[in-house]
Order: sequence, then C-alpha cells, then structure tokens
Amino acid sequence: MITKLFRKFSAQARQKRAELFRSRFRLDEHTRILDLGAEGGNNIHAVLRGTRVRPGNVYIADIHAPTLEEGRKRYGYVPVVVAESGRLPFPDGFFDIVYCSSVIEHVTVPKQDVWHVWSGARFRSEARRRQAEFAAEIRRLGRQYFVQTPYRYFPIEPHSWLPFAGWLPRWALIPVLRLANVAWVTEPRPDWYLMTRGELVELFAEAKIVDEKVWGLTKSIMAVKTA
Repeated sequence: MITKLFRKFSAQARQKRAELFRSRFRLDEHTRILDLGAEGGNNIHAVLRGTRVRPGNVYIADIHAPTLEEGRKRYGYVPVVVAESGRLPFPDGFFDIVYCSSVIEHVTVPKQDVWHVWSGARFRSEARRRQAEFAAEIRRLGRQYFVQTPYRYFPIEPHSWLPFAGWLPRWALIPVLRLANVAWVTEPRPDWYLMTRGELVELFAEAKIVDEKVWGLTKSIMAVKTA
C-alpha cells in the first residue's frame, strides 16, 4: 500500500515536471538534448513524448553501460558512458538543452565510500565541490538547461520515503538508513546531499529557480535556463 502510494505520488510529480519542461523549451527535429544520469532513458522518453525531437538527437549519459545499452535498443538514443566525475567528450555548447532530473544531489563522495563517511562536514565539503564541478559541466555543454533536485526542507525525504530523514545529521542518518534497508519498503543509500534554494542559485546563477509545490510546500527546486 505504501509503495503504491509513493509511486503514484512520484509519477504525478514527474508528469507535472515533464509538462513544465515542454512548455519552457522549443523542441523540434533539430533539438539536441543530453540527459545526464539518464539510466535507460525511460524518464526522458516520457518527457519528450509527443514532441518532434528525433531519437538520434537525444544523448543519454550514465555510469552504467548495460543500462544505457537498453536505452539505445529500446528508443534509439545515443548512449554516453561517463565516469563519476570529470568532463564529458563534447565541445562547449554542443547541446541545445541539458536535462538533469534528480541526479545532482547524488554527485557527492565516491559510491564505494557512501556508508563510511560519517562526518557531516566532510561529506558536505566533498559533495559541494563535486556538485560545483558537475554544474559547471552542465553550463559548459548546454546553451539551455533544466536541472531538478529535491528540496532539502520538504518533510518527506524522496529517496528513503522517510519523514524528516533529509534533516538528520549524517551520524544519525547512516544508522537510520541501515535499519530502513532491513525493515522499510525502500533500500536507500546515503549518497545524497539535498540542496537549499541558495545552494542551487550558487551553482546556476544565470538560471531562473522554479519551485515544484506539493501540499503548498516546496517539494523540489529547478534551475531553468532558456534561450
């Protein structure tokens, strides 16, 4: 019951986000798009449904090559395998739009270290450094971009589906998530650093910050730069 409720809730939020994206950008047969953190391309496929964007102009980037290959076979998208950090193999301004949804908050410490970094100060410092590099790459590659991330102060943490988990200090968060992996409906990893509005503005100063509201509260924040 809980799983169905949260999945329905998430699907509705993604649909509204897709409508916002389609309303903000010109999308035609010449539009070249990069989806960062695309997994198998299912999300960007839903976002672009009904538009004239050609599959060959949609590049899906992720760290997992087999998942990208599924997106290539299913949708005809161009797969791009990336490392956890560093530059992508494209010149400046290569893409009309860079799309990045619920990804930048996971750009933190190396994946093998997420259960071992207990210091909140160290985790935040490393996360903010890596997120700044990631944001700079988005700004370099895209003449326009759409970057969405969950808002730190929304009461339900979206990765664990636990109330107020996003407000916990790291020394308390890690034990809570270990317990959740045993006794809760999700299997969350403590690899996310949720942002405030001010932190998103620091990364994307030239963008407009748009709120996604639920129950009158800000659920996620989006940095949107259009031509």
